[in-house]
Amino acid sequence: MGVYLSTPKIEKFSEDGENDRLRFGLSSMQGWRATMEDAHAAYPDLDNLTSFFGVYDGHGGKAVAKFCAKYLHQQVLKHEAYSAGDIGTSVQKAFLRMDDMMCGQRGWRELAVLGGKIDKVSGLIEGLIWSPRGGEANNHLDDWPSEEGPHSDFHGPTSGSTACVAIIRNMQLVIANAGDSRCVISRKGQAYNLSKDHKPELEAEKDRILKAGGFIQVGRVNGSLNLARAIGDVEFKQNKTLPAEKQIVTANPDINIVELCDDDEFLVLACDGIWDCMSSQQLVDYVREQLNSETKLSAICERVFDRCLAPTAGGEGCDNMTMILVQFKKPVGSGNSSSEQQPPLTDQTPITDKSTLESGS
Repeated sequence: MGVYLSTPKIEKFSEDGENDRLRFGLSSMQGWRATMEDAHAAYPDLDNLTSFFGVYDGHGGKAVAKFCAKYLHQQVLKHEAYSAGDIGTSVQKAFLRMDDMMCGQRGWRELAVLGGKIDKVSGLIEGLIWSPRGGEANNHLDDWPSEEGPHSDFHGPTSGSTACVAIIRNMQLVIANAGDSRCVISRKGQAYNLSKDHKPELEAEKDRILKAGGFIQVGRVNGSLNLARAIGDVEFKQNKTLPAEKQIVTANPDINIVELCDDDEFLVLACDGIWDCMSSQQLVDYVREQLNSETKLSAICERVFDRCLAPTAGGEGCDNMTMILVQFKKPVGSGNSSSEQQPPLTDQTPITDKSTLESGS
């Protein structure tokens, strides 16, 4: 579904980078869609030990995806659990924090700026002028204070975004996912899904949707949204008797924590514009083939887009496309050269949920 252009926009916006632990390449392309609603974040040095990568696939507009790309990693860093070494809890709280931050006058204004509906300098929007009261001094976001004004009762955006994030520290990989973007790792050429596509027909998602008062029609939540978890989408989060984790649509991510080994070659984060066209194993096989002759990782992402792009508008290969490819540099003297020393990965690697994170079991 969606509005398509008469000719696809195939210009690609790409970036490459590296540090002593890994190298990465990323790219994004609008394609046949009338607007570009994907966003991404890549911070190989989030701190001295940690790398952060994220893809965000917006729906109903680009504002929420851009908001996540701008702020989610900051909130991961800020949470007290992060300082204590508990990355899983800090990233889970950061996902939920996005919905809180997008409420009120300040949230409304920031979304309007990111969505291109307000001029940040003049403050003009559809003939109205806002007057900020406090908040963004020196661009500090420590407390994200609320602001009074004409949109102080703004409950959040009706648009939304998926979020799929990979955080790497030493030999630990933490994946957080809400929605149907996906993270896949290649271990000795075998593709393993490190995230679960949150579609409404999954039993756990269906159970939560129905208990919260929603319904599923033609594979869509309340007949409209074709994914069961997302940041934003405030109209699906209005049950005042339920916590955020149990709303019809929730921003609460699955958290998957994996110990890396020397057999782990690379990981891919991508929006569903890629996965609609290629399976996880097909993409891993293609990337491995390209790595034999191409050293620029963003160029491999670009070739994936060209391979997936539909020849005509309509159907698979017509979505926005965003992909991040992260290649691991082999650790020196790790003494961990075989995947046999690691717990086996499966295509349905167990996901650590909120209760497990909190109990430490």
